[in-house]
Amino acid sequence: MKKGKPVGRFAERIHYYDYNLIAVVILLTCFGLIMLYSTSSYIAGVKEGNDMFYFFKQAVLSTVSIGAAIYVSRLDYHLLFPLSPYIALVSIVLMAMVRYTPFGVEVNGAKRWLKLGMQFQPSEIAKIAVITFIPCLIVKMGRAMQKKQAMILLFGTGVVLAGGAFYFTDNLSTGIIIGGMTVLLIFLAHPKSKPFIMAGIAVLAVVVGGIVILHLTLGKSTIDISQMKDFRLRRVMVWLQPERYAQSGGYQIMQAMYAIGSGGFFGKGLGNSVQKLGAVPEAQNDMIFSIICEELGVFGCIIILLLFAYLLYRLIFIAHNAPDLYGSLMVCGIFFHIALQVILNICVVINLIPTTGITLPFFSYGGTSIVFLMAEMGIALSVSRQIKFEE
Repeated sequence: MKKGKPVGRFAERIHYYDYNLIAVVILLTCFGLIMLYSTSSYIAGVKEGNDMFYFFKQAVLSTVSIGAAIYVSRLDYHLLFPLSPYIALVSIVLMAMVRYTPFGVEVNGAKRWLKLGMQFQPSEIAKIAVITFIPCLIVKMGRAMQKKQAMILLFGTGVVLAGGAFYFTDNLSTGIIIGGMTVLLIFLAHPKSKPFIMAGIAVLAVVVGGIVILHLTLGKSTIDISQMKDFRLRRVMVWLQPERYAQSGGYQIMQAMYAIGSGGFFGKGLGNSVQKLGAVPEAQNDMIFSIICEELGVFGCIIILLLFAYLLYRLIFIAHNAPDLYGSLMVCGIFFHIALQVILNICVVINLIPTTGITLPFFSYGGTSIVFLMAEMGIALSVSRQIKFEE
């Protein structure tokens, strides 16, 4: 027998499996369900006659999705390589169906859902398409990725998916996330970083300049935003002057800010939020972080951010040790998705950027979001399963 080589039943243990990732996902999910119940129980009782209405639906979907993620993790992630173009195509077709077929469903003034037996947001599939198809193209291109035609194809694919989310489902926030994921994946894989850094600086300069101009031109205006037809322009006006429009478009963000401010460092205590009693509209969705701040305070928010940081760390670990480029890039895509969504959601809640409707992963209510988020976790776990211990 040669020393150091596993034999018998120990020979099967040479493959790694990231149980730490499963643990932090389950912890975030349970934490999220507790906060969802605390946030939504009053509104659910008033609207649905059952204070556990939102909690129960989310808990069932979360449990089933975690089980599905563990099952997906047992599959070989390389199966996604030939399927990824079809995932992208299906996502575009389904998003187009929202706009052009009677299967599209409008909820709260936004037509983003598709009802085919069950109701879901097809734009979430577009995120999976970016995670699987962009890395597929990069791997196929190899060193030819530096060529102009290759870059046009990569960016064009991202533009089609992001543009589809924006045009077909009128979902700018998802389009921004898809575009950001695409750019970051290309930046990560491209051998030259200088053009991306220069472009990033230019975009940042334009954004900062635009904000300054908006503040100078619109920051002191007294425009009646109720007469504006473009809801995105109304959101920009509210973002610039939330106090002035507190009784119209700025009501939600102002109430969210009150919730954050009243929480202090340790919060009012779990279940003791006042703002969740109807003051913050749809608090269980994209504004749930404000209720977390009110009930658990800055301390609770730090704990949540640390859990997200550990989740992202596990994804970095898997990406760094992945057996091939395709697996590494897919996990990086998942990393970018979660990081962007967490950052943008928190920025919206504290009014650093205009309201976009971006949810907080694992915490906000939403069946489609949790299902596809767990699908991403399953992919990451599948990649981790292919990591081998050094003998």
